[in-house]
Amino acid sequence: MKKYISIDIGGTAIKYGIVSEDAEVLLKKEMKTEAQKGGQAILDKVIGIVEALKEEADAGVCISTAGMVDIEKGEIFYSAPLIPNYIGTAFKKTVEERFGIPCEVENDVNCAGLAEYKAGAAAGSKAAVMLTIGTGIGGCILLNGEVFHGFSNSACEVGYMHMDDSDFQTLGAASILTKKVAAWKGEPAENWSGYQIFEEAKKGDKICNRAIDEMTDVLGKGIANICYVVNPEVVILGGGIMAQEEFLKDKIEKAVEKYLVSSMWEHTSIAFAKNQNNAGMLGAFYHFQGRHA
Repeated sequence: MKKYISIDIGGTAIKYGIVSEDAEVLLKKEMKTEAQKGGQAILDKVIGIVEALKEEADAGVCISTAGMVDIEKGEIFYSAPLIPNYIGTAFKKTVEERFGIPCEVENDVNCAGLAEYKAGAAAGSKAAVMLTIGTGIGGCILLNGEVFHGFSNSACEVGYMHMDDSDFQTLGAASILTKKVAAWKGEPAENWSGYQIFEEAKKGDKICNRAIDEMTDVLGKGIANICYVVNPEVVILGGGIMAQEEFLKDKIEKAVEKYLVSSMWEHTSIAFAKNQNNAGMLGAFYHFQGRHA
């Protein structure tokens, strides 16, 4: 049985391990990304992971990462300031030259979308959109199970979409919740977390509920705008805050319905990601598989 090293590089943590040819996660570990140390430090961590696992899994190295990825070169061509000097980090070239193992790299939201198509909420769909809502907002378009990359590998960077004199992720990401609630209550932002805000909202806290309602309204408007362009049959929502599916699903559906014409809303469903913790590792494997079919 072929075994693959799969690595999911996020802003906070790197999840990594071994995935079988049948897409079963056989081993999973985690380490801190330490993003502030920059691109070379992350590349060094990846080399260390491959070194440690290469005897157990040598069929390929599959990498999911934050940032915009040139999938042909397997390197980063654009990255937010969260990871300094990440642009130009050449994962594929470095891994293949050093270890002689094939390596493929893909953007983390695209990986999450692929995982949802292969074994999740987008299974069997002809057109789907995946959004991850966390510190920012990332997007992925899936057409007949293939990631639509656009002309220069930058398709569906919806977080930057202009909205209400700002942009989609500044207004709608989970990180805005803590800032709003803290400001409205006159408290330091570190006193609040997303989890606390939802817990207080469920108990009836008016300020927490107002912040959540404003966020879901922004999400509804942004999702509707994306639907007008892509016309997906399903929009899948992922990211940390989406653990609150029970509390949020109805609110988000109503917000999308408010901004989307009825003829489109009737043919669009909102779903929540099924592969939450393993999405990056599995998606990276599926991307590798697709490149080596």
